[in-house]
Amino acid sequence: MVAGSSRFLPSPQVQRPNQMSWHPQYRSSKFRHVFGKPASKENCYDSVPITRSVHDNHFCAVNPHFIAVVTECAGGGAFLVIPLHQTGKLDPHYPKVCGHRGNVLDIKWNPFDDFEIASCSEDTTIKIWDIPKQLLTRNLTTYKKELVGHSRRVGLVEWHPTAANILFSSGYDYKVMVWNLDTKESVIVNPVRTITCHQDVILSMSFNTNGSLLATACKDRKIRILDPRLGTILQEASYKGHRANKVLFLGNMKKLLSTGTSRWNNRQMALWDQDNLSVPLTEEDLDGSSGVLFPFYDVDTNMLYIVGKGDGNIRYYEVSAEKPHLSYLTEYRSYNPQKGIGTMPKRGLEVSSCEIFRFYKLITTKSLIEPISMIVPRRSESYQEDIYPPTAGAQPSLTAWEWLSGMNREPILVSLRPGSQPLSPRPLPPEKPLSTPTARTSPQLLDHTAKLSAEDGQRPLSQPEGKAPRWAAEHRPEEKKSWLTNGFDIFECPPPKTENELLQMFYRQQEEIRRLRELVTQREVQAKQLELEIKNLRMSSA
Repeated sequence: MVAGSSRFLPSPQVQRPNQMSWHPQYRSSKFRHVFGKPASKENCYDSVPITRSVHDNHFCAVNPHFIAVVTECAGGGAFLVIPLHQTGKLDPHYPKVCGHRGNVLDIKWNPFDDFEIASCSEDTTIKIWDIPKQLLTRNLTTYKKELVGHSRRVGLVEWHPTAANILFSSGYDYKVMVWNLDTKESVIVNPVRTITCHQDVILSMSFNTNGSLLATACKDRKIRILDPRLGTILQEASYKGHRANKVLFLGNMKKLLSTGTSRWNNRQMALWDQDNLSVPLTEEDLDGSSGVLFPFYDVDTNMLYIVGKGDGNIRYYEVSAEKPHLSYLTEYRSYNPQKGIGTMPKRGLEVSSCEIFRFYKLITTKSLIEPISMIVPRRSESYQEDIYPPTAGAQPSLTAWEWLSGMNREPILVSLRPGSQPLSPRPLPPEKPLSTPTARTSPQLLDHTAKLSAEDGQRPLSQPEGKAPRWAAEHRPEEKKSWLTNGFDIFECPPPKTENELLQMFYRQQEEIRRLRELVTQREVQAKQLELEIKNLRMSSA
């Protein structure tokens, strides 16, 4: 019966909204479309004799002035220091920095001095070099300091991220040594601290943002978090399912990222809670290749880059505090495998082209160093404040003795906006007034006054009469003539009567709007600088 068959038809009430829940959840991210842009041939460094060492290190260090790369050298170890602008084919007789008796295994620029570099070698020594500002004309063999303490070859060196003249080194004698370079001695024999808790070769070292914690990855498959001053173990991971080669602190997120291999020898990365290393928060298998994975983390954008030794590609992810912690974005692909990699500090990037990271890829097969810029596609040519937050500058926030005595301080932040003034490395305490004593001013009132002065472009009320800020003196005359445009008062003029007068009035208004926009941009820069100065002053007083 046809009428009775209607009870077998599906009812429209069966459909539910959650039937479409299988669709992927898309995240909104300003870095979803980041792409890698390799430099043109004339902007690469050609004919560079890159080292053929099998050591798993970067072999390259970059700062806004120089690029340093470990090179092949007979009769000892050496590295090249090339000015950043000197691209193209390298002279075969280009001078080297040579003084080690064994192969150079690692090099690192001083983050607070662009003309000082540390190198370690198979000859068990670490050397500190002063690079001249002018171009090298002959081999540099005279070092500034030599650190002698390891009994076997030294594989890694790391500068402290916030304290000046503090250097860490790890060797094949299973020791991590802490060196204070703030001495007059040219040869330093005794480190200020020797950490002896490792049972095998240290493969990687990483500091947290303020340098109060040190994470290490060891050949005994354990990840350790240490107190770098005392040398005590705070956390230790003995997870059997992940063999870590490299470890990295993820800024202030209280998380660690390690790269290594899984039980089935797949290349793998794992995310850890720094307060609990018993089990990783997440693990992700990448591929079955055998090259070491180098992780790089950008604190300002929360982006993670994974570079494989022997690969041609660079994967990048976005890291968040909530699950899923790692969100894959995309990867840069190339047919040329990298032997090592270098990265440019944030203060050396091209902010006008929205560049947020830059790699320097060592291609041994072509004797080539290829810069690769990671760019956020933007149509506007103005400064992009949202992708360039205040970043760590090139000035230490602590002296060596302050850090050794137990002090911790966050890095001094600077703005990457073109034309912004660098901040003072150590903000001076406010001067005491010379007048008769009055009621004590509260810190809240001082902060409020500083904010008002940043907004209004006027000097703070507590500023002495003879010490007005330079920027306030520069902009005060502009306020007096702000109603005039090309000598024409826009408020006292009669209304336009003809079309020509109307056009002239329109052009004057456009010119006034343009000038006011420039003035607002300048005030924003001044306000940002004052905010950073206040923040650094609070950190120094704390």
